[in-house]
Amino acid sequence: MKKIFTLLFIGFCLIGFAQNSKLRNANKKYDNYSYIDAIEIYEKVAEKGHKSADLFKKLGNSYYFNAELDKASKWYKELFQFQETVEPEYYYRYSQCLKAEEKYDEADKYFNDFVLKSGDPSLNNLMSNSNYLEDINAISGKYTVNSVAFNSEYADFSPSFFGNELVITSARKEGALHKKIHSWTKQNFTDLYLVIKDNEGNYSEVQNFSKEINTPYNESSAVFTKDGKTMYFTRNNFNNGKKGKDEEKTMLLKIYKASLENGIWTNIVELPFNNDNYQVAHPALSSDEKTLYFVSDMPGGFGSSDIYKVSILADGTFGTPENLGNTINTKARESFPFVDHNQVLYFASDGHLGLGGFDVFEISLGEKNAKPVNLGKPINSSTDDFGFIINTKNEGYFASNRSGGQGFDDIYKFTKCNQNLIGKVIDLKNNESIDNATVKLINSKNEVINQTTSDKNGSFNFSCECNTNYKIFAEKPDYESNEKWVLTAKESGETNTEIALEKTVFDIEIGTDLAKIFDITLIYFDLDKWNIRDDAATDLQKIVEVMKQYPNMKIAIRSHTDSRQTHKYNEQLSDRRAKSTLEYLVKNGIDRNRLTAKGFGESQLVNECADGVSCSEEKHQQNRRSEFIVLQVK
Repeated sequence: MKKIFTLLFIGFCLIGFAQNSKLRNANKKYDNYSYIDAIEIYEKVAEKGHKSADLFKKLGNSYYFNAELDKASKWYKELFQFQETVEPEYYYRYSQCLKAEEKYDEADKYFNDFVLKSGDPSLNNLMSNSNYLEDINAISGKYTVNSVAFNSEYADFSPSFFGNELVITSARKEGALHKKIHSWTKQNFTDLYLVIKDNEGNYSEVQNFSKEINTPYNESSAVFTKDGKTMYFTRNNFNNGKKGKDEEKTMLLKIYKASLENGIWTNIVELPFNNDNYQVAHPALSSDEKTLYFVSDMPGGFGSSDIYKVSILADGTFGTPENLGNTINTKARESFPFVDHNQVLYFASDGHLGLGGFDVFEISLGEKNAKPVNLGKPINSSTDDFGFIINTKNEGYFASNRSGGQGFDDIYKFTKCNQNLIGKVIDLKNNESIDNATVKLINSKNEVINQTTSDKNGSFNFSCECNTNYKIFAEKPDYESNEKWVLTAKESGETNTEIALEKTVFDIEIGTDLAKIFDITLIYFDLDKWNIRDDAATDLQKIVEVMKQYPNMKIAIRSHTDSRQTHKYNEQLSDRRAKSTLEYLVKNGIDRNRLTAKGFGESQLVNECADGVSCSEEKHQQNRRSEFIVLQVK
């Protein structure tokens, strides 16, 4: 028995020694970013029953840094069940993983715990609120997304417009100039590839972009000037056969510039604000090509990676990089910027509230106090969505590692939903079209975003987004301005509307009834009363205003009743009401000498509804009327 015990003890020691040896080997690979190799060893150790917070952290991180959030979730869950003190960043990472599994309630809990445990007041505005998913769903559906044929089984991402062609980043083996496997991903180092259109306008053939640009190391995220003669791109710290490394002997990312001469990319130089000790990557150009946007983890930023901008000066040199600030940048990662022709910045972030992993956001750079807006589904998903680009036709591309793709990351094509808001300006009274009216399109922030003039048919149109509320404002001299809200349809097409304007200036001559011009059918009085009510005063104020516009105008006020009640009663009541109306006008600034007033009772009926005739209430109403007959204009 003693011998058996001794052998078992030695066996356990050998097993423990073997596990420790495996862990040391795995840790070495982990420290060298060889996450795939590290995962293989860590999981074998975990399967044998070894448990530790450090093991679960590194297993979770290895999957997390390879964007396999669903697999990372399993090990972060083990970490939190281990009941040891955990650094705040693990609450954040686990919340992102839970979003990838669409467990949003649980994800929000861990995200809020991350904010609280971080102890940073600047993060309080990122606290999850119960409505953020509803807000995202409300703006979703504005894009139609389709897969493309040129994806590979490997990572394909960072699409970029290059004239009529497309340049992408890919880790594919076919077409690669160098067969060099990255220890982090177990895929080829990435190259830039040109995707060529066929005769029908579809992207088909894929070929390596340039042997001068692509090296044995990573190239990615290119952007080109409109003339196609200058490009900026990302590459590991390698140029002219020389490698540069940081203090930990790692080749970080830098942005390079190249020129096209005689069909060859040449004069490849790194930009002056690069640094061996921090990352600079993912360039983007403003539409006027005077500003370069990029991503960096340089000291002084807000988070893991921030978006910066730098001026491109007339002599080709660069200004001083400027952080875009904490409205855009967070404590987490902001990356993959793109600026469209309207100076709208699109970028990927896992720091702003989203659906999971990287989400794509937009913000107008020219708009004061603007805030990032999530693009919603189907652009964003519970996984990573990034590298969004869009052209003037509202078509574009982005990358995603969502399920259903061909490879690790895939590129998708999208069309943004377009609505043609077609409208007509009409006269409120007669429905006739009004030409030359100024029509403004106003967004939900009460900002005028477009303006036009109605044509001879009163028509106007605006290009709008789908499923969006807009205010239409119309005005024209001699009319009272008007505005109305219009919600555009959810799918591409047309939304039709009308907006009516009430005329305020009229052609007035002797005999004109101002009541008809201003659509005053009746000056209302309480039953058997003749004092002016508030609703009557509103109509009478229109008479006051027109008489002030025409200081020599004289009018006759006439009050009529229906045939119900006696002739004498109706005549007396209508006369009192006519005179009460006169006194109101005098009280509001109209000279008494310009007015006459008389009640006609039921003596001037406009239809057959005399005594003894059965009539509807509607027909009796036609006889109960007020008239303001013009006796003199000038």
